[in-house]
Amino acid sequence: MPKQKTHRGAAKRFRLTGRGKIRRNKAFKSHILTKKSPKRKRNLRKATLVSDADTPLVRRMLKV
Repeated sequence: MPKQKTHRGAAKRFRLTGRGKIRRNKAFKSHILTKKSPKRKRNLRKATLVSDADTPLVRRMLKV
């Protein structure tokens, strides 16, 4: 049986931390930024961790 391929879209969006958790960037930062407050935009710049419920699905896509 051939090797399973990594989901390339997921590989570009997620990366592993040193402890094996999965980091992601926040959504809603690409356009229509004029109505969003500076504080909100500043907080959207920070990366966060994938939720516990979604972690198994992302791991499966990344083949980790």
